[in-house]
Amino acid sequence: MTASLSDDRALVLFSGGQDSTTCLAWALRRFAEVETVGFDYGQRHAVELECRVGIREALLRGTALPGDRLGPDHMIPLEALGRISETALTREVEIATAESGLPTTFVPGRNLVFLTFAAALAYRRGCRHIVLGVCETDYSGYPDCRDDTIKAMQVALNLGLEARLVLHTPLMWRDKAATFALAEEIGGAELLNLVIEQTHTCYLGDRMHRHDWGYGCGTCPACRLRADGFARWTAESKR
Repeated sequence: MTASLSDDRALVLFSGGQDSTTCLAWALRRFAEVETVGFDYGQRHAVELECRVGIREALLRGTALPGDRLGPDHMIPLEALGRISETALTREVEIATAESGLPTTFVPGRNLVFLTFAAALAYRRGCRHIVLGVCETDYSGYPDCRDDTIKAMQVALNLGLEARLVLHTPLMWRDKAATFALAEEIGGAELLNLVIEQTHTCYLGDRMHRHDWGYGCGTCPACRLRADGFARWTAESKR
């Protein structure tokens, strides 16, 4: 292990979805060396983990971004998180609003656990910067996506590790329309096409139905957010 953290190195929490792919592109523009980490927690939409491979390969051979900055990928198994989670992302449970007021897709503690493992990995790999695609502008009401939560986690992780890690949330104040716009701004049509064709966001893991905005069931909350964002971005682009 090492506490020698480099300002040139970043670790991106990379699920294979639209948001984390955009954040990965954002990091490739800013840091000399970028590594990725994914988490297998028994999610229903585990197809996202398969999408990660193709996205990374496309970034490595593409011309829109400095793919030579993309370093190793790390996959961390977190089956225990799935076993203790009675949620619509880890069980055949209806996607709805629970009595708590939170959606049944909320996996309690998920991002807190992700960040703890990511910080431990970043510490070992010498990455000062950790990038994640959470936001509270256009999201499903998850409390562990809020800006206050991320700021509190940064304080706790740095105290616990005696380090100075920096958590970056490029999408925190962007809605889905702005996220599509950011992808185009970072990597032009090449990155935008990659986001549409290869990323996965649908909670039900549907890769059979192709829409203008990408693949998905078209009816789950994640698909509806993405479809609405794409429609708004398209309309704004034509103005």
